[in-house]
Amino acid sequence: MTKASDLFVQALENEGVEYIFGIPGEENLDLLNSLKDSKIRLILTRHEQGAGFMAATYGRLTGKPGVCLSTLGPGATNLVTPAAYAQLGAMPMLMLTGQKPIKKSKQGRFQILDVVDMMRPITKYTRQVVSGNNIPSIVREAFRLASEERPGAAHIELPEDVAAEESDEKVFEVNTIRRPSPDVKAVKEAVKMIEASKMPLLLIGAGANRQRTRTALQAFVEETKIPFCNTQMGKGVLDERQELFLGTAALSADDYLHHAINKADLIINVGHDVVEKPPFFMEHDRKKVIHINFFSAEVDQVYFPQLNVVGDIAESVEQITRLIDLQKHWDFSYYTKVHDEVESHITKYFKDERYPMLPQRIVNQIREILPDDGIVTLDNGVYKIWFARNYKCYESNTLLLDNALATMGAGLPSALAAKLIHPDKKVIAVCGDGGFMMNSQELETAVREKLHVIVIILNDNAYGMIKWKQEGMGFDNFGLDYQNPDFVKYAESYGAQGHRISSDADFSETLNKCLDTEGVHVIDCPVDYSLNHAILNVKIKEQADAL
Repeated sequence: MTKASDLFVQALENEGVEYIFGIPGEENLDLLNSLKDSKIRLILTRHEQGAGFMAATYGRLTGKPGVCLSTLGPGATNLVTPAAYAQLGAMPMLMLTGQKPIKKSKQGRFQILDVVDMMRPITKYTRQVVSGNNIPSIVREAFRLASEERPGAAHIELPEDVAAEESDEKVFEVNTIRRPSPDVKAVKEAVKMIEASKMPLLLIGAGANRQRTRTALQAFVEETKIPFCNTQMGKGVLDERQELFLGTAALSADDYLHHAINKADLIINVGHDVVEKPPFFMEHDRKKVIHINFFSAEVDQVYFPQLNVVGDIAESVEQITRLIDLQKHWDFSYYTKVHDEVESHITKYFKDERYPMLPQRIVNQIREILPDDGIVTLDNGVYKIWFARNYKCYESNTLLLDNALATMGAGLPSALAAKLIHPDKKVIAVCGDGGFMMNSQELETAVREKLHVIVIILNDNAYGMIKWKQEGMGFDNFGLDYQNPDFVKYAESYGAQGHRISSDADFSETLNKCLDTEGVHVIDCPVDYSLNHAILNVKIKEQADAL
């Protein structure tokens, strides 16, 4: 016989779990004791939300569910935001929560919520373990569903009396599930549509940001020379230094890229995820769209593809590449002009040395300094637009931004997870001052774990994204300004190293020094958002029409 909590840990080990991020409570003590002698590392965090963001980022980077742990009640409710973050962002994650005894309880309803039901709308799977004998099947099913396309969040509640039970069950074998191949007729129809079009354009979405897809899409682009663009969460699938790259759809409308998309008579939409609206609106009898994904398209008023190629994305693209013939009537001359115009537009402020620094300058400096495989994790703020538009990704999953839940507070925890997974890579978290303070306590986790991470705080003493929207909508400036702590002293209080930027030249020097010096570094960088409207309100339509 095996203690149920030991069996639970064996099931996690069987799934290849490396880390559990979280904060145990008394209801988790059996499980905690079982972890003591396990090869799984417990990463103790300072808030359950940070633990959830770390687990989700682990899933995003590895394709395997990251695991986080909390107690019942308030600990479990603190996982709601990370659950939504993973679910909307298609990041495989498993949450483990404790619970009071369910068979005999003398504590009334103290701290007791229906956590399973609470998690139901924001997970793919949520289940309470009512018998130790059910643990192997429940764990296997949670991992299967969390990993399966479309990936997302799963939740298991383990009550303390069940964790203490005995069981003679064994863990389930983990079998690889092969995704189905695309329908041959659909592939041939896709080839026919691409060959018949005059200005086809490849659009790479969040669902294409998977292993193997990069190789297949690069082969397609090299073979056909069809230009490509991406959504924010499709960044990095292909190297964005290529001449065929037209840019990232970082704005809702009326950027240079949108005009290129509007000119296209066929969009090859690979990995479209409904969490990111497509950067175009379909109209009947105009633009045609091929939807290539693991599942068919959800049809709405502005997205109703004429063809669905359903199956493993990489295999679908590979088959199309093998069958397609280059066409003399393809005309990419307009796209070439757009590429050149985009390059000129987004690089305009790269050399601007004013202080406080412009976000465009900061983006450029980070890109110039960071190695090709360095990882930048973003929190959420107006600077995310500038990173999406202006920061070129050379490798997949090197710019971790959230264009799904778009929550604040995830930037720092995501950086810690990225560094744990890739200890040999340089990792930088870029946070607004507002987002940083929402989970700044995880600096202690980073210091305790001896991680070499750099946190750049873009400091404007305000909720800058909302101020930008407030101004753009003609409202008075009200209710969004605050005062920050001394971030240098704040960092030092955790045992981290604090740095304050005092000039443009100081930024690159400081960042280089931090990248070369082990430890946790916090860089307080004043930022100037005053040109946001001026830059984004350029008369792009007239310029694009004149190309």
